[in-house]
Amino acid sequence: MKYFHQFITKKNVLFISIFVILGFIALQIPVAQLAGSKVKFTIYDAFAPVAGSFIGSIPGAIAVFLMQFFNFLVHGAQIEDAGTVIRFFPMLFAVLYFSKKGMVNLIIPALAIVAFIAHPIGRTVWYFPLFWLIPIIAHFFRDRFLLARALGATFTAHAVGGALWIWVFALPAPVWNSLIMVVIAERLLFALGICGSFILVNNLLGFLEKKRFLNLGFYIDQKYLVPVLRNEQNAPATPSTT
Repeated sequence: MKYFHQFITKKNVLFISIFVILGFIALQIPVAQLAGSKVKFTIYDAFAPVAGSFIGSIPGAIAVFLMQFFNFLVHGAQIEDAGTVIRFFPMLFAVLYFSKKGMVNLIIPALAIVAFIAHPIGRTVWYFPLFWLIPIIAHFFRDRFLLARALGATFTAHAVGGALWIWVFALPAPVWNSLIMVVIAERLLFALGICGSFILVNNLLGFLEKKRFLNLGFYIDQKYLVPVLRNEQNAPATPSTT
């Protein structure tokens, strides 16, 4: 219980509430539809991964789960559409990847590759999960380049979703082949969107703290603040590792 209470702070509750509202709105703006299901990619896919960057991975994951849960309730999604259920999980791992550096960032995509190739159809398109080497490689550059961090997060979500998708829907090899160019364009778009979302939220929090509208100790990355917001009052905090 004591471990749980460290996450239920005024700061975390406020941040989670705001992110759930914004994330729910983002979920209503479709970008593309997932093959084999009624589920659609939305602006949410470019917004949700940044949630854990400012308050820690666990509160961020809670925020992302609640975004999807409320969307599920509001739209009355049918539980028999396995795609709807699967969509709950990939973004949680994207949040973990984007929020902190850890061995899990290497383990999850590696396991996804193994799981995909273990499927009979997956073995015939063994080259498709090579996409999931990207988060493994990006892991070593994430602290230097925001784009590497974003690519790692969005391809981690893709890895988890893809590994689950082939076992649940068993899409034939031609479908996976047809998705290769789509994945390249789609994930680059999401990675750029994640970068934009992070910079936007980072500067918004920096502005609110500078103007004394908010003083809850959110992590703000000085490197991605506009010059006018960079001052001693916004000295970098230690990123959360929870």
